[in-house]
Amino acid sequence: MSDSVSGCIRPRTSLSEAEVEARVRGICFKTGPPRRLGVEVEWLVHELRAPQLPVTPERLEAAYAALRTVPLKSALTVEPGGQLELSSLPAASLTEVIGTVSADLDAVRAVLRDDGLALVGLGQDPWHEPRRFLREPRYDAMEACLDRTGPAGRSMMCTSASVQVCVDAGHEEPGPLGLVRRWWLAHHLGAVLVAAFANSPLAGNRPTGWLSTRQLTWTRIGAGRAGGPRLDTDPRGAWARHVLDSPVMCVRRESGPWDVPEGLTFRDWIRTGAPRPLTWEDLDYHVTTLFPPVRPRGHLELRMIDAQPGDDGWIVPLAVTAALFDDPEAAETAYRAVKPLTERTLGLPAPHNPLWLDAARGGLADAELREVAVTCFTTALDALPRLGAAPEVIEAVTAYLDRYVVLGRCPADDLLDRQRGADGRAHGKDLRP
Repeated sequence: MSDSVSGCIRPRTSLSEAEVEARVRGICFKTGPPRRLGVEVEWLVHELRAPQLPVTPERLEAAYAALRTVPLKSALTVEPGGQLELSSLPAASLTEVIGTVSADLDAVRAVLRDDGLALVGLGQDPWHEPRRFLREPRYDAMEACLDRTGPAGRSMMCTSASVQVCVDAGHEEPGPLGLVRRWWLAHHLGAVLVAAFANSPLAGNRPTGWLSTRQLTWTRIGAGRAGGPRLDTDPRGAWARHVLDSPVMCVRRESGPWDVPEGLTFRDWIRTGAPRPLTWEDLDYHVTTLFPPVRPRGHLELRMIDAQPGDDGWIVPLAVTAALFDDPEAAETAYRAVKPLTERTLGLPAPHNPLWLDAARGGLADAELREVAVTCFTTALDALPRLGAAPEVIEAVTAYLDRYVVLGRCPADDLLDRQRGADGRAHGKDLRP
């Protein structure tokens, strides 16, 4: 059966635009009192004694086979380049998240140590070129799709790592913990988190001119794949339109390589029914191929923080973010602190706007970002006792504030200092997008 539209015959597809938009609006923001918290920690896996040497795929496979026998409370997955990711279950408190993930990381490190391997907290691998470890139809299609925009896609897939904090979407009603406010805050506070936790200034063992090369890499993938929607007072509608107007990465098939269409948006697919009729599973899968800095998955997934140095470095961005989102007083203070940054976005979506680019390039050397970061970290410290944070967590955030934020520094500056000490080179060429 077909529909007649303006004298043309259009095949009837299995889903309509209205149905798809309604589904996206319904599943991507689950509102209610903020009660749950989660974290996803990605790690590069390197040689324990000589991290600059590549790890063979055979050694990685053997180590990961051993890890699959270890009982963990967090979900353990492997990224396309062999990076490891631990994803916590939704937890009722910051203390619960930290305790569970810390225990799981201890178990993972013990297994890797026996194989002469180690987890390394860096936002971007400073030594190795992108190399695929996983060979699956999804990643074959992803690589083919992202190659159209240049080499950034392979770097994202194979040499990057992050700390992703997951917070509830918030109340339906207005206020500091309301959905609209939290969605807005995530997209502006996100730039401050990029700057404060930048930890990827090197590629090919040379400075790139960016303190968060990882964030630069995501920017270069393109707005359709790694950008967010324009902000307005209806997050559900804005996200639904973004999903429909974003390019389709691939069309899955039961056997053989997946199709990688060029220039086909999900809305186009709905309207034409080609290359085949749509299913709800196609929509759900399409949403997983979009990588904005703030991704709604029922909750809000903040994806902009570089992986952090040290065994427990990930705890600081988790604690700071949790405090600024889930404590009402802290959320209100953070909102007021970041509000002046709005002008620097020029109304453009994150991360493809001047504010986010400045944060990735210069970190907290930017005076305005540093001032806002000091306010936000201080506010988080005031709120953490109200969230029941352990003394050692509060001490870690305090130490980070004093060592980095107050001084306008971030972990990337430490890496650059060591690089200069090793070979006397200053910052490399500024690689602007």
